[in-house]
Amino acid sequence: MSPALSGVLQLLALIAALGLVYRPLGDHMARTYSSDKHLRVEKWIYKAIGADPTNEMRWPAYLRGVLAFSAVSVLFLYLLQRVQGSLPGSLGFSSIDPDQAFNTAASFVSNTNWQSYYGEQAMGHVVQTGGLAVQNFVSAAVGMAVAVALVRGFARAHTGELGNFWSDLVRGTVRILLPISVIGAIVLVACGAIQNFSGIHEVGQFPGGSQEWNGGAVASQEVIKELGTNGGGYFNANSAHPFENPTPLSNLFEIFLILVIPFALTRTFGRMVGSVRQGYAILATMATIWIGFVLLMMWTEFAHHGPAFQIAGGAMEGKETRFGISGSAIFSVSTTLTSTGAVNSFHSSNTGLGGGINLLGMQLGEIAPGGVGSGLYGMLIMAVIAVFIAGLMVGRTPEYLGKKIGTRQIKFAACYILITPALVLGFTAAAMALDTPGHSMTNSGAHGFSEILYAYTSGANNNGSAFAGLNADTQWFNSTIGIAMLLGRFLPMVFVLALAGSLAEQTPVPETAGTLRTQKPLFTGLLVGTILIITGLTYFPALALGPLAEGLAS
Repeated sequence: MSPALSGVLQLLALIAALGLVYRPLGDHMARTYSSDKHLRVEKWIYKAIGADPTNEMRWPAYLRGVLAFSAVSVLFLYLLQRVQGSLPGSLGFSSIDPDQAFNTAASFVSNTNWQSYYGEQAMGHVVQTGGLAVQNFVSAAVGMAVAVALVRGFARAHTGELGNFWSDLVRGTVRILLPISVIGAIVLVACGAIQNFSGIHEVGQFPGGSQEWNGGAVASQEVIKELGTNGGGYFNANSAHPFENPTPLSNLFEIFLILVIPFALTRTFGRMVGSVRQGYAILATMATIWIGFVLLMMWTEFAHHGPAFQIAGGAMEGKETRFGISGSAIFSVSTTLTSTGAVNSFHSSNTGLGGGINLLGMQLGEIAPGGVGSGLYGMLIMAVIAVFIAGLMVGRTPEYLGKKIGTRQIKFAACYILITPALVLGFTAAAMALDTPGHSMTNSGAHGFSEILYAYTSGANNNGSAFAGLNADTQWFNSTIGIAMLLGRFLPMVFVLALAGSLAEQTPVPETAGTLRTQKPLFTGLLVGTILIITGLTYFPALALGPLAEGLAS
């Protein structure tokens, strides 16, 4: 079997698996967020944190809950790292330096999971399981809660109430993320991933030194790392490490975990707004972009010229032989089109155009299918923009799901789509203009520029992957990327929730002959075009200086 055919079969198997769980998981999530009943364990949690789950919140109160919970999470994770040297199970590792502790706390709380440290050489068992793994769950649940609040904004009328943040947070964790993670961890252990609390042990000797590894609760952290579109690896090699991702089967399963909730949330959206066809339209948009990017990535990595590439069957540098080009291409596209950031190959070793595809995937806003929760609300923001553009073309007041898109709504949507590019391009320009950040670049020229552009694109879009040729463990990058991650996560949420509140207050507009049918393929095409045009106009100059210049020169 040829590697290309193997890749197509893997892609078809993945699509089939996602299709099988799409409806039951999407319906389960819709019931979870619509139910007025609370499980016993949930009641215990509400009592412990002093929250009233029946108290409906308007968008400012909902936002305060998001920000307060996230601020406490940053502080807790920062302090946990700072006292690591005094904790049991630290494996002898010292406490984390202040700038790196801030960067890591900001990273995991913002669902970015950018890592400027070697996991197996810096973090002990307590920080890994009690700090990082916990944030993998709750940061994903926060994103899902904000997405559900926006969906309620479309579904409700004559009220500014969007639900209860604490209830949405707890339900997302207890009823969705935890059960799937338990099953997924068992599957990964069966595939060969490790799960223990062993210390550091020597696994081999060689002239001049020895090889040492430490164990850890890897499978349980790996599953929520992918399921919650987090991406932070237990080991520095991330999902290329055999302890995290041992076989081609585990590789395909991890890709499935990355995509399953973001895609299924479109079904949840359709159920909650009362039209599953609207959910299918959003699903079709996401799937079109994802499949297109996967096929394009396979083509660039298989078709690269040169005798070394022809002998290897493609651009195999930086890729694991057990996954090959196909398994690496599907993984890299899935991880950069979502906010996962996990890697099973060295993105810096991709072809010039292949690296550009990963960059562009993040710059789309990670909405195809995007992060857990953030992908859905990002895509709905783009749908609002697309409806507004369509309204301008026909001279009609734009409407989406029975809600008018007026001046106030389009201002919120415009602010949302401008925040991330401003952070990415602003920090990239500053880093290139100053002397100190440039010393961290391993490469010069177009590829060196791509390293820095990729770092800030990854941070501000809450992805977390890296070209890995950049030494980001400096005060400059730890601080600026940390700031970019926090602003890139929480500033957009302000405008998402403000938009949700303004929509929930409206009176639904009845559908007429002039209403744009947003459940039709025509709207899907309009939405795909809107996404690509907006992203292209925003980032094309930067991409032309980096991956495009490198790709055309090779």
